[in-house]
Amino acid sequence: MTAILDFIIAALIILGGAFALIGSWGLARLPSLMSRLHGPTKATTLGVGSCLIASMIYFPTHGLSWSAHELLITLFLFITAPIAANMIAKAYIHGRHVSGGRAEVNENPLPPPPHSGAEWATFGVPPSPKPDERAQD
Repeated sequence: MTAILDFIIAALIILGGAFALIGSWGLARLPSLMSRLHGPTKATTLGVGSCLIASMIYFPTHGLSWSAHELLITLFLFITAPIAANMIAKAYIHGRHVSGGRAEVNENPLPPPPHSGAEWATFGVPPSPKPDERAQD
C-alpha cells in the first residue's frame, strides 16, 4: 500500500514540477501582459497545488501527523489566483487607451464617485447618438 501511495506522490510532484515549469516559461516568454497572465494563473497554480497535495498525502503515510495547512493553502491559491488575474486584467484595460497608434495613460484612473451612474468595473456600451447627430442618408 505504501508503494502505491509513494508512486502517487511521485507522480503528483513530477506533474506539479512540469506545470510550474511550463507556467513560469510562459510568464517569461509570452509577449504582452494580457497573455502573460495565463502562465501564473493556470499552469503554475496547478503545479503548486499538486505539489501541496503530494505533501498532504506524504506526511500521514510516513508516520507523521496530518495537517490541514496544505489543504488550506491549496484552496486559498485556487480561489485567489483567478481573482488576482481578473483584477490585473481590468486595471490594464482601464488604465491604457490606444489612440492614434500610441498608448496613453488614462488621466483619471480613480473610480467614479458612488451613485454617479458611471461604470468603472467594465466598459459600458457607448451611448447611442442623438437623433439630430445621426448621419443623414
